[in-house]
Amino acid sequence: MSPPTPAMEFTESSVVKAVDHQTATEVDGENVILDLEEGIYYGLNPVGARIWEQIQEPARVGEVVTSIADEYDVSHDQCFEDVAALLRDLEKENLITVKQR
Repeated sequence: MSPPTPAMEFTESSVVKAVDHQTATEVDGENVILDLEEGIYYGLNPVGARIWEQIQEPARVGEVVTSIADEYDVSHDQCFEDVAALLRDLEKENLITVKQR
């Protein structure tokens, strides 16, 4: 058995983008991503959905964090932790690409 893959460490300069093999829509008030290759659904709360909207094109994590922190009136540090946690989940599900800069 191989050791677990370490969690992705995001920085403000990391560039993330939603993969092309997905589609997203709203279902019963929740945003849902469908991985077209795996046939698996992934649900997002409203804040997660806003992050998802912002990464349809390549975006620096720092820009996403600043936008979300301003929009939801939360501290930059707390927002970074929350955004990075979601991005780690999305990366683990192969729903985003990540480039470290």
